[in-house]
Amino acid sequence: MMTFDRLLPLVLLAAFHPGAAALAQDAGVPGNLSIEMNDLAPSEKGCKLTFVAGNALPQSLSKVSFEFVLFDGKGLVERMAVLDFRDLPAGKTKVRQFDLSGTKCEAVKSLLINDAPVCEGEGIAKDACMKALKTGSKSSVELKG
Repeated sequence: MMTFDRLLPLVLLAAFHPGAAALAQDAGVPGNLSIEMNDLAPSEKGCKLTFVAGNALPQSLSKVSFEFVLFDGKGLVERMAVLDFRDLPAGKTKVRQFDLSGTKCEAVKSLLINDAPVCEGEGIAKDACMKALKTGSKSSVELKG
């Protein structure tokens, strides 16, 4: 937890420096929702996607889902799917897995989070999940937001 004496320089920096909001976030000030593509592996049904989701927003999300677009090696849309990440408590990280039937893992070269059709929680604006979204990947599949 950040103390006031450590937070004050960041607040002053944000007030007087353009683009300082990104610096403040990187310094640990709450404010983003991170979705990381961690792994994908063949399954009996098709392809199992594993994500690590972190909620650094000040509020908990009682329900959140994202519309994913899966692209093949030629940049063509392979499929679109809405994945329900369920709840994401404030300050917590969760692992979520989704088994996409009929999808071959080797066909998936990149993912795009197109929208957040559900973004709910006390004091949460409908567009907060997309505005606060930060994506990354530890797999061979690129994830963009």
